[in-house]
Amino acid sequence: MALTVLSPVSGTVVTMADVPDPVFAEGMVGPGIAVDPDLDGAASIAVAPIDGTMAALHPHAFVVSDAGHRGILVHLGIDTVQLGGTGFTVHVAKGDTVRAGEHLITWSPSDVAAGGRSPLVPVVALEVPAGGLDVLVAPGERVVAGAVPATPLLRVP
Repeated sequence: MALTVLSPVSGTVVTMADVPDPVFAEGMVGPGIAVDPDLDGAASIAVAPIDGTMAALHPHAFVVSDAGHRGILVHLGIDTVQLGGTGFTVHVAKGDTVRAGEHLITWSPSDVAAGGRSPLVPVVALEVPAGGLDVLVAPGERVVAGAVPATPLLRVP
């Protein structure tokens, strides 16, 4: 059964090649898409892109795995690991079961950008070969996280 991946943040879709980090841009972690989050100055909520288990959790990044052990990595900004968790509030724990759209992390893309880092949010399908997923939105399209219905980004076979 195909896995539909929802947008974890609201913003504008960009290609992974546009992410200013070669690990993501060159697909070394896996294929996916990125979202340029809204920079309205308000705190933003990153939501679970799929139903599953919190397989990995850091203030700036997380992996949710479904029952079939397919993982979706979401990285909140580029080089944000350097912030040591400052500016991120985590609302779940590693191992928790989550539902798509559930609030996971509060952060401020505006603060990330003001600190000289890219706020782009890569959304990566782990352990999927290049070309092994369908991108459901085109670069330049606006996506909304946590909305009903939420915006689907990817479909993983």
